[in-house]
Amino acid sequence: MTELPRSLPEFEARFPDDAACARWLLAKRWPGGFRCPACGHARAWELGRERLTLQCATCERQVSVTAGTVLHGSHLDLRTWFLAAWLVATHKNGMSARQLWKQLGLGSYKSAWLLLRKLRRAMVDPDREPLAGLVEVDETSLPFRAGDEPARPGRSHDGKLLVAGAVEIRGEGPGRARLAVIGDYAAATLGAFVAGHVAAGGTVVSDGWSGYARLKDVKHDPKVIGDTPAHLVLPWIHRVFANAKRWALGVYHGLREEHLQAYLDEFVFRFNRRRTPAAAFDRLLGLSLTLEPATYQMLVVRS
Repeated sequence: MTELPRSLPEFEARFPDDAACARWLLAKRWPGGFRCPACGHARAWELGRERLTLQCATCERQVSVTAGTVLHGSHLDLRTWFLAAWLVATHKNGMSARQLWKQLGLGSYKSAWLLLRKLRRAMVDPDREPLAGLVEVDETSLPFRAGDEPARPGRSHDGKLLVAGAVEIRGEGPGRARLAVIGDYAAATLGAFVAGHVAAGGTVVSDGWSGYARLKDVKHDPKVIGDTPAHLVLPWIHRVFANAKRWALGVYHGLREEHLQAYLDEFVFRFNRRRTPAAAFDRLLGLSLTLEPATYQMLVVRS
Protein backbone atom coordinates (compact mmCIF):
# COMPACT_ATOMS: atom_id res chain seq x y z
CA MET A 1 0.00 0.00 0.00
CA THR A 2 2.88 2.38 0.72
CA GLU A 3 4.75 1.49 -2.47
CA LEU A 4 5.11 4.40 -4.83
CA PRO A 5 3.42 3.96 -8.22
CA ARG A 6 6.17 3.38 -10.75
CA SER A 7 4.45 5.05 -13.70
CA LEU A 8 1.70 7.53 -14.48
CA PRO A 9 -0.78 4.77 -15.44
CA GLU A 10 -0.11 3.06 -12.09
CA PHE A 11 -0.66 6.35 -10.28
CA GLU A 12 -3.95 6.95 -12.10
CA ALA A 13 -5.12 3.42 -11.30
CA ARG A 14 -4.33 3.76 -7.59
CA PHE A 15 -5.60 7.32 -7.16
CA PRO A 16 -8.38 7.83 -9.72
CA ASP A 17 -10.28 10.43 -7.66
CA ASP A 18 -10.46 12.35 -4.39
CA ALA A 19 -12.22 9.49 -2.61
CA ALA A 20 -9.33 7.10 -3.28
CA CYS A 21 -6.85 9.70 -2.05
CA ALA A 22 -8.89 10.26 1.12
CA ARG A 23 -9.00 6.51 1.85
CA TRP A 24 -5.24 6.29 1.42
CA LEU A 25 -4.78 9.18 3.87
CA LEU A 26 -7.14 7.52 6.35
CA ALA A 27 -5.19 4.27 6.29
CA LYS A 28 -1.84 6.04 6.54
CA ARG A 29 -2.85 8.24 9.47
CA TRP A 30 -4.49 5.43 11.47
CA PRO A 31 -3.02 2.12 10.27
CA GLY A 32 -4.36 0.35 13.36
CA GLY A 33 -7.80 1.94 13.11
CA PHE A 34 -9.09 5.40 13.99
CA ARG A 35 -8.23 6.90 17.37
CA CYS A 36 -9.73 10.23 18.39
CA PRO A 37 -6.92 12.76 18.93
CA ALA A 38 -8.94 14.37 21.72
CA CYS A 39 -10.12 11.44 23.87
CA GLY A 40 -8.42 8.37 22.36
CA HIS A 41 -11.58 6.38 21.64
CA ALA A 42 -11.82 4.24 18.53
CA ARG A 43 -15.50 4.49 17.61
CA ALA A 44 -16.42 7.11 15.03
CA TRP A 45 -18.66 7.64 12.04
CA GLU A 46 -18.06 9.33 8.75
CA LEU A 47 -19.75 12.63 7.99
CA GLY A 48 -21.18 13.35 4.58
CA ARG A 49 -18.82 16.17 3.65
CA GLU A 50 -16.73 17.07 0.64
CA ARG A 51 -13.59 15.70 2.31
CA LEU A 52 -13.57 12.58 4.43
CA THR A 53 -14.26 13.65 8.01
CA LEU A 54 -14.76 11.45 11.07
CA GLN A 55 -16.72 12.33 14.20
CA CYS A 56 -15.81 10.64 17.46
CA ALA A 57 -18.73 8.72 18.92
CA THR A 58 -17.67 9.63 22.46
CA CYS A 59 -16.62 13.29 22.52
CA GLU A 60 -18.02 14.24 19.08
CA ARG A 61 -14.70 15.72 17.98
CA GLN A 62 -14.63 16.08 14.18
CA VAL A 63 -11.38 15.21 12.41
CA SER A 64 -10.66 15.62 8.70
CA VAL A 65 -8.15 13.23 7.12
CA THR A 66 -6.13 16.28 6.01
CA ALA A 67 -6.06 17.99 9.43
CA GLY A 68 -2.52 18.55 10.62
CA THR A 69 -0.96 17.66 7.27
CA VAL A 70 0.57 19.82 4.58
CA LEU A 71 -2.81 19.59 2.76
CA HIS A 72 -4.67 21.29 5.63
CA GLY A 73 -6.86 24.20 4.58
CA SER A 74 -6.04 23.92 0.87
CA HIS A 75 -8.71 24.72 -1.72
CA LEU A 76 -7.11 22.36 -4.24
CA ASP A 77 -8.65 18.91 -4.57
CA LEU A 78 -6.85 15.95 -3.02
CA ARG A 79 -5.97 14.33 -6.31
CA THR A 80 -4.17 17.47 -7.49
CA TRP A 81 -2.13 17.38 -4.29
CA PHE A 82 -1.34 13.69 -4.73
CA LEU A 83 -0.33 14.15 -8.36
CA ALA A 84 1.86 17.13 -7.45
CA ALA A 85 3.54 15.15 -4.67
CA TRP A 86 4.08 12.18 -7.00
CA LEU A 87 5.57 14.34 -9.76
CA VAL A 88 7.88 16.17 -7.37
CA ALA A 89 8.93 12.94 -5.62
CA THR A 90 9.60 10.93 -8.78
CA HIS A 91 11.17 13.59 -10.97
CA LYS A 92 14.90 13.04 -10.51
CA ASN A 93 15.81 16.72 -10.53
CA GLY A 94 12.60 18.17 -9.18
CA MET A 95 10.24 20.60 -10.86
CA SER A 96 10.00 24.36 -10.93
CA ALA A 97 6.71 26.07 -10.09
CA ARG A 98 6.30 26.97 -13.77
CA GLN A 99 6.67 23.32 -14.80
CA LEU A 100 4.20 22.23 -12.13
CA TRP A 101 1.76 24.93 -13.22
CA LYS A 102 1.77 23.58 -16.78
CA GLN A 103 1.72 19.89 -15.79
CA LEU A 104 -1.26 20.24 -13.43
CA GLY A 105 -3.17 22.79 -15.50
CA LEU A 106 -3.62 25.12 -12.51
CA GLY A 107 -5.35 28.46 -12.85
CA SER A 108 -2.33 30.58 -12.02
CA TYR A 109 1.41 30.48 -11.47
CA LYS A 110 0.80 31.73 -7.92
CA SER A 111 -1.21 28.61 -7.09
CA ALA A 112 1.57 26.37 -8.39
CA TRP A 113 4.22 28.33 -6.48
CA LEU A 114 2.27 28.11 -3.23
CA LEU A 115 1.64 24.38 -3.68
CA LEU A 116 5.32 23.71 -4.37
CA ARG A 117 6.36 25.93 -1.46
CA LYS A 118 4.16 23.87 0.90
CA LEU A 119 5.64 20.65 -0.44
CA ARG A 120 9.15 22.00 0.12
CA ARG A 121 8.24 22.88 3.69
CA ALA A 122 7.20 19.26 4.24
CA MET A 123 10.61 18.10 3.05
CA VAL A 124 12.22 18.88 6.41
CA ASP A 125 11.39 16.66 9.36
CA PRO A 126 11.80 18.81 12.49
CA ASP A 127 12.61 15.64 14.45
CA ARG A 128 15.26 14.31 12.07
CA GLU A 129 18.36 12.79 13.59
CA PRO A 130 21.65 14.70 13.26
CA LEU A 131 24.47 13.31 11.14
CA ALA A 132 26.60 10.81 13.01
CA GLY A 133 29.92 9.01 12.83
CA LEU A 134 32.47 10.27 10.31
CA VAL A 135 31.25 13.52 8.71
CA GLU A 136 32.93 15.67 6.06
CA VAL A 137 32.24 19.41 6.51
CA ASP A 138 33.08 22.30 4.21
CA GLU A 139 31.68 25.53 2.84
CA THR A 140 31.09 26.93 -0.65
CA SER A 141 29.22 29.62 -2.57
CA LEU A 142 26.38 29.08 -5.04
CA PRO A 143 25.76 30.97 -8.30
CA PHE A 144 23.70 34.10 -7.75
CA ARG A 145 20.69 35.17 -9.80
CA ALA A 146 19.37 38.73 -9.66
CA GLY A 147 16.04 39.75 -11.20
CA ASP A 148 15.38 37.81 -14.39
CA GLU A 149 19.01 37.46 -15.45
CA PRO A 150 20.62 34.00 -15.55
CA ALA A 151 23.20 33.01 -12.97
CA ARG A 152 26.82 33.79 -13.77
CA PRO A 153 29.87 32.48 -11.91
CA GLY A 154 32.63 34.74 -10.64
CA ARG A 155 30.50 37.55 -9.24
CA SER A 156 31.57 39.97 -6.50
CA HIS A 157 31.37 39.01 -2.83
CA ASP A 158 28.00 40.78 -2.52
CA GLY A 159 26.56 38.41 -5.08
CA LYS A 160 27.72 35.21 -3.41
CA LEU A 161 25.30 32.90 -1.64
CA LEU A 162 27.36 31.30 1.11
CA VAL A 163 26.51 27.73 2.10
CA ALA A 164 27.86 25.28 4.67
CA GLY A 165 27.58 21.57 3.99
CA ALA A 166 28.08 18.26 5.76
CA VAL A 167 27.78 14.65 4.65
CA GLU A 168 28.09 11.35 6.51
CA ILE A 169 30.61 8.82 5.28
CA ARG A 170 29.11 5.34 5.30
CA GLY A 171 31.58 2.69 4.20
CA GLU A 172 32.81 3.56 0.73
CA GLY A 173 30.24 6.25 0.00
CA PRO A 174 28.09 9.07 1.31
CA GLY A 175 25.10 8.76 3.63
CA ARG A 176 22.85 11.66 4.57
CA ALA A 177 23.73 15.30 3.86
CA ARG A 178 22.88 18.74 5.22
CA LEU A 179 23.15 22.17 3.58
CA ALA A 180 22.51 25.51 5.28
CA VAL A 181 22.69 29.18 4.34
CA ILE A 182 25.38 31.04 6.31
CA GLY A 183 26.36 34.69 6.54
CA ASP A 184 30.13 34.21 6.66
CA TYR A 185 32.89 31.67 7.22
CA ALA A 186 33.66 32.76 10.79
CA ALA A 187 34.28 30.29 13.61
CA ALA A 188 31.03 31.18 15.40
CA THR A 189 28.99 30.58 12.24
CA LEU A 190 30.63 27.29 11.28
CA GLY A 191 30.62 26.08 14.88
CA ALA A 192 26.88 26.70 15.09
CA PHE A 193 26.34 24.80 11.84
CA VAL A 194 28.28 21.77 13.09
CA ALA A 195 26.54 21.87 16.48
CA GLY A 196 23.14 21.95 14.79
CA HIS A 197 23.74 19.17 12.29
CA VAL A 198 26.36 16.76 13.67
CA ALA A 199 25.69 14.51 16.67
CA ALA A 200 27.88 14.80 19.75
CA GLY A 201 30.73 12.31 19.65
CA GLY A 202 31.00 12.34 15.88
CA THR A 203 34.22 12.98 13.97
CA VAL A 204 34.31 16.06 11.75
CA VAL A 205 36.76 16.03 8.85
CA SER A 206 37.56 19.52 7.54
CA ASP A 207 40.11 21.14 5.26
CA GLY A 208 41.94 22.74 8.19
CA TRP A 209 40.22 26.14 7.89
CA SER A 210 40.60 28.08 11.17
CA GLY A 211 36.82 28.45 11.45
CA TYR A 212 36.66 24.80 12.57
CA ALA A 213 39.42 25.06 15.19
CA ARG A 214 37.06 25.55 18.16
CA LEU A 215 34.43 22.89 17.54
CA LYS A 216 32.76 21.49 20.65
CA ASP A 217 31.36 18.05 21.51
CA VAL A 218 32.84 16.45 18.37
CA LYS A 219 36.23 15.11 17.37
CA HIS A 220 38.00 17.23 14.77
CA ASP A 221 40.22 15.71 12.10
CA PRO A 222 41.60 18.63 10.03
CA LYS A 223 43.14 17.67 6.69
CA VAL A 224 45.41 20.58 5.81
CA ILE A 225 45.15 20.99 2.06
CA GLY A 226 48.28 22.91 1.05
CA ASP A 227 48.70 22.30 -2.68
CA THR A 228 46.35 19.30 -2.69
CA PRO A 229 43.03 19.93 -4.51
CA ALA A 230 40.18 20.23 -2.01
CA HIS A 231 38.06 17.65 -3.80
CA LEU A 232 40.71 15.01 -3.15
CA VAL A 233 40.82 15.74 0.59
CA LEU A 234 37.05 15.99 1.05
CA PRO A 235 35.66 14.09 -1.95
CA TRP A 236 32.08 13.46 -0.83
CA ILE A 237 31.07 16.91 0.40
CA HIS A 238 32.57 18.38 -2.76
CA ARG A 239 30.50 15.95 -4.81
CA VAL A 240 27.39 17.11 -2.91
CA PHE A 241 28.32 20.75 -3.64
CA ALA A 242 28.93 20.01 -7.33
CA ASN A 243 25.61 18.17 -7.69
CA ALA A 244 23.76 20.99 -5.90
CA LYS A 245 25.26 23.61 -8.22
CA ARG A 246 24.40 21.61 -11.36
CA TRP A 247 20.87 21.08 -10.03
CA ALA A 248 20.44 24.79 -9.28
CA LEU A 249 21.56 25.80 -12.75
CA GLY A 250 19.70 23.03 -14.58
CA VAL A 251 16.29 23.30 -12.90
CA TYR A 252 16.15 26.93 -11.78
CA HIS A 253 18.87 28.56 -13.92
CA GLY A 254 20.50 29.73 -10.73
CA LEU A 255 19.09 30.46 -7.29
CA ARG A 256 17.96 33.73 -5.77
CA GLU A 257 18.60 34.87 -2.23
CA GLU A 258 14.90 34.73 -1.34
CA HIS A 259 13.91 31.32 0.02
CA LEU A 260 17.41 29.94 -0.61
CA GLN A 261 17.20 27.63 2.40
CA ALA A 262 14.01 26.08 1.02
CA TYR A 263 15.81 25.22 -2.24
CA LEU A 264 18.74 23.74 -0.33
CA ASP A 265 16.28 21.70 1.74
CA GLU A 266 14.77 20.36 -1.48
CA PHE A 267 18.16 19.25 -2.78
CA VAL A 268 19.00 17.57 0.54
CA PHE A 269 15.58 15.89 0.59
CA ARG A 270 16.23 14.30 -2.81
CA PHE A 271 19.81 13.40 -2.01
CA ASN A 272 18.92 11.69 1.27
CA ARG A 273 16.05 9.74 -0.33
CA ARG A 274 17.73 8.91 -3.62
CA ARG A 275 17.14 5.19 -2.96
CA THR A 276 13.70 5.44 -1.27
CA PRO A 277 11.21 7.33 -3.47
CA ALA A 278 8.26 5.80 -1.60
CA ALA A 279 9.44 7.46 1.61
CA ALA A 280 9.71 10.72 -0.32
CA PHE A 281 6.09 10.45 -1.45
CA ASP A 282 4.89 9.87 2.13
CA ARG A 283 6.91 12.78 3.46
CA LEU A 284 5.70 15.21 0.82
CA LEU A 285 2.11 14.65 1.87
CA GLY A 286 3.02 15.68 5.40
CA LEU A 287 2.00 12.35 6.91
CA SER A 288 4.44 12.65 9.80
CA LEU A 289 1.92 15.07 11.33
CA THR A 290 4.75 17.03 12.90
CA LEU A 291 4.19 20.25 10.96
CA GLU A 292 1.73 22.93 11.92
CA PRO A 293 -0.40 24.12 8.97
CA ALA A 294 1.42 26.86 7.07
CA THR A 295 -0.25 30.15 6.25
CA TYR A 296 0.47 32.12 3.09
CA GLN A 297 2.38 34.75 5.10
CA MET A 298 4.58 32.06 6.65
CA LEU A 299 5.52 30.79 3.21
CA VAL A 300 6.22 34.10 1.47
CA VAL A 301 8.48 35.42 4.22
CA ARG A 302 12.14 35.37 3.20
CA SER A 303 14.15 32.44 4.54
